[in-house]
Amino acid sequence: MSYLQKHAENQNVTPQSEPIPRSTQVPNSAGGFAWEVDKWSRLNRFLVLGSEGGSYYASEKALTKQNIECLDDCIDEDGVRVVNTIREFSLAGRTPKVSTLIFALAAASYKGDIATKKRFREVFPEVIRTGSLLEEFAAYTHPRTGVFGGYRRAWRTAVAGWYQQDIDRLAYQMVKYRERNGRSHKDLIVTSHPKPPTSQHEALYLWAMKDPEKKAPEGFHPLTDAFNEAQNPETSVDRICELIKEHNLPREALPTKFLNEPAVWDAMLPGMPMTAMIRNLGNMTKIGLITPTSDATKTVIQKLGDVTAMRKARVHPIQVLAALLTYSSGRGARGKGEWNTVAQVVDALDEAFYISFGAVEPTGKRTLLALDVSGSMSMREVAGVPGLTPRVASSAMAMVTAAVEDQYEIVGFTAAGSGYYSRGAELTVLPFSKKQRLDDICSYTERLPFGGTDCSLPMLYAEKNNREIDTFVIYTDNETWAGNIHPSHALKNYRKRFVPNARLVVVGMVANSFSIADPEDAGMLDVVGFDTATPNVISSFSKGEI
Repeated sequence: MSYLQKHAENQNVTPQSEPIPRSTQVPNSAGGFAWEVDKWSRLNRFLVLGSEGGSYYASEKALTKQNIECLDDCIDEDGVRVVNTIREFSLAGRTPKVSTLIFALAAASYKGDIATKKRFREVFPEVIRTGSLLEEFAAYTHPRTGVFGGYRRAWRTAVAGWYQQDIDRLAYQMVKYRERNGRSHKDLIVTSHPKPPTSQHEALYLWAMKDPEKKAPEGFHPLTDAFNEAQNPETSVDRICELIKEHNLPREALPTKFLNEPAVWDAMLPGMPMTAMIRNLGNMTKIGLITPTSDATKTVIQKLGDVTAMRKARVHPIQVLAALLTYSSGRGARGKGEWNTVAQVVDALDEAFYISFGAVEPTGKRTLLALDVSGSMSMREVAGVPGLTPRVASSAMAMVTAAVEDQYEIVGFTAAGSGYYSRGAELTVLPFSKKQRLDDICSYTERLPFGGTDCSLPMLYAEKNNREIDTFVIYTDNETWAGNIHPSHALKNYRKRFVPNARLVVVGMVANSFSIADPEDAGMLDVVGFDTATPNVISSFSKGEI
């Protein structure tokens, strides 16, 4: 019986540098062992998080190659499912940078079977909503310079159909995005040969062709006429403001010399798209339009607090977070331009971040939010956003859950010497409150000392300190290696002593293929960080609804 007892005691203490016996664990990039997520879960990570910048343990080139291979496998297995997933993520605004969606859609259109190409043509206008996205898609599929070379039949049909949309919307897109990524509307019209459904469409096509020998008998379109007038060197600032107010002329249609004029920005602000406004808050503050007492500031705050408008514009939380961190710093992300921060705008951005996730349901459960702020989470960028490391992003993500819960505690994996010890990694209680501003929380996280990655620490901490926890939520890159016990075993041991049905949610913050969640354990869930659906998935899982 002593052998049986010793075996029972030791079977759940395998160090993370070794695979759990009789499990399907694989080596991760850090030298530890974890489970490999299935191809569809990895596809979701790639669509949301992308692979720009790579990760601490994998270069951008290597990580991108792995994700593209996964994408190809998914297209081969079920291309229609891939296209439907792209459509779902796009319409719900679940991804911070649509470039990954456009790339995946281009791959499906090129590599998919007949059913996939048919579904691609159907969803094309829903995903490719702007001229910018159209030109980016065309860049990926260019026969000489693209990665999916060739204008095939499905491509021509989809692009030609795009140019048959509502005339006013088409005019706006053609004026706003005249050329992107080396592709222009002239190139795409010549290549796809769209049939104009009306004479107004034909006039717009002629305008895009820029052929002086071809004139539209009744003019091109009021918006193109306004654009042409704005480009005239003799047009005054006052006239530019009138054109903006009369025709909603976008910033991209204006000569650069007018973009330092507060009156011009003031005229654009009421009709400015939400994402454009968020990106240009620093510019508008720098030129003196946004001040603590200006009417423009009131307009900005009102627009940022408009829940309906935020969701309609599909503003992603990362876009808001990037704007919040940049604006509150008082200088551009790449060091260009400085301004005096307006506190009211920072507060409005802070609130807009939570709004962008939608209404998150509280669980009423006892929750431990654990942030992997180890060295591996301190490098690279989330979704290619300058300065937004996975360790900083995880703090913001955790606060979305903390903001609606009453019983929560937040901890972080840090360097040895300040908390609960484990082979170079320790767990430190973080003094975060839902009343704190998000930029302050992110700044605090960035200053924490680096340590090794040990994702078992939250469960060990709860067990050591007699904490009764219903749900552990760990925000990590899953590159765990430093612990003497695997996180899944630490959870099972915790269940035996404290909460039998305790659950674990693993929030993946990097688009790699690993997870510390045991796929055979129904009480463990792997989700994608910064997917706008994630907070409510965590809530539903915590309550036992899924």
